[in-house]
Amino acid sequence: MKNYSKLQELVEIDSPSGFTEKASHYIHTLLEEYDWNPNYTNKGAVRCTMGSQAPTLAIAAHVDTLGAVVSDIAKDGTLRISKVGGLSLNGFEGGYCKIYTLEDKTYTGTLLLDNPAAHVNKDLNTAQRSLYNMHIRLDEEVASKADIENLGINVGDFICFDTNYQELPNGYIKSRFMDNKAGCFVLFELARQIKEKAWDVPVQIFFSNYEEVGHGGTCGYAESIQELLVIDMGVVGDGTSGEETACSICAKDSSGPYDYNMRKELVQLANKNDIAYRLDVYPFYGSDGSAALRAGNDYRVGLIGPGVSASHGVERTHHKGIQATIDLCMAYIEAQFVKP
Repeated sequence: MKNYSKLQELVEIDSPSGFTEKASHYIHTLLEEYDWNPNYTNKGAVRCTMGSQAPTLAIAAHVDTLGAVVSDIAKDGTLRISKVGGLSLNGFEGGYCKIYTLEDKTYTGTLLLDNPAAHVNKDLNTAQRSLYNMHIRLDEEVASKADIENLGINVGDFICFDTNYQELPNGYIKSRFMDNKAGCFVLFELARQIKEKAWDVPVQIFFSNYEEVGHGGTCGYAESIQELLVIDMGVVGDGTSGEETACSICAKDSSGPYDYNMRKELVQLANKNDIAYRLDVYPFYGSDGSAALRAGNDYRVGLIGPGVSASHGVERTHHKGIQATIDLCMAYIEAQFVKP
């Protein structure tokens, strides 16, 4: 069985959009351990070229996740939040979290509905969850705004939710933020296997850090890039065909169709190499590929990724889906650039 320890290590590094420096440093260090020469973009994304030639294919995944920041300090000593990315309040209610201050202090807390005790709130189960009736309860003896300020907590401090990572013997991995740290693990494996095979290929791997807020994939690639293959979670749910045990190949999402010829070749390679895949259309979805195209980049763009259940909530994927995505990426690289 493949060792997924690098995935767990990355998952356990808090990295909501705007707070990804430690996760990006982990990626940079790991690529150096694999004997590559990565570098940072000005925005803090990590990129790394896999060969001696100017890269024409970029393969991208995003390391940033959902999260929140402190938006207000309430008079009763609780914190109001502003979401970072499309965080589901229902899906994160009851979630344990950490609050990071500018002075590098860390506190813990829990996201709760206001008046959360069932014994006093008859509307507990029916109330609509919103930013206006939810708060962070700090694990500190605080009862006022002054108490919070004395701790050094301020508006803008990042709130990072616990992941509850579990890898099961049957191959399932359940954890928050499989979107898209599972995709980052795919890139780790590409870097490791390409080095192991001693392939000299014009490929750049790219770890963006602002995808959840819409501009992670807009820039930072090598000027020679012609194709962008995005690795992001495959949707699993009603009206879609994705499965956790397969690689999803996206034909279209909310931003429009992806490149037809790239999709055609990916499907043909999956069939040829007996790689489990599902073709799909995502109704409410955008990717780094969407951002790259909207920014005016003249790329052909494709989108694939392991199926992830309960996206933006208590997510789950499977070894098989991750492996199928790795295998399809390697098959695409080999078909394009490795001579028989």
